[in-house]
Amino acid sequence: MSDGQTLKASGPVAGAIFLDRDGTLMHDSGYVSDPDLVRLLPGVRETLLALREAGFLLFLFTNQSGVGRGYFGMDAVNAVNARLSQLIGDTDTFFDGMCIATERPDEPSRYRKPSPNYILETMAALSLRPVDCVMVGDGRRDLEAGFGAGIRAIRYFGDIDDEAAAAFAKNHAMESISYFGSLLDCVRLPRTNT
Repeated sequence: MSDGQTLKASGPVAGAIFLDRDGTLMHDSGYVSDPDLVRLLPGVRETLLALREAGFLLFLFTNQSGVGRGYFGMDAVNAVNARLSQLIGDTDTFFDGMCIATERPDEPSRYRKPSPNYILETMAALSLRPVDCVMVGDGRRDLEAGFGAGIRAIRYFGDIDDEAAAAFAKNHAMESISYFGSLLDCVRLPRTNT
């Protein structure tokens, strides 16, 4: 896990959004290791800036098994994340924190999604209530991580429509959005205490 950036919220914290990377914030071209290949999906920049302005903490939560498989190293992952941050917020460190799970799917891991550990630990460390937190992702593992942490999970299917994620979202009555900008409407919906 790589986490240690300073919090960027400048005022009351409205909640936290945990965000998958590939296929959610940027096009998923498979094991992205070249920062020049980072392409934001439509609506991502504007939506994340609006969420930040509204007081939400933004956390990047990404599985990067390309490291564990030996395809590339952490320097490549960090370069891609820096480029993503630059495209969103004109800085190398846009996110309030991040978790990069580098293990292969067949290896034991504390943080690789669908594990909710990063979400649970972040909520505990920052005294965040589950009702004020959301996980957004395009894959079933993303949704399972949010579900496992007891927070809302929102399925985004703007880049690739994952059938397993669609079925999981439907079976658990989760919201699904096809345009990232729709996330603003979802997080502003009235929430009930859990």
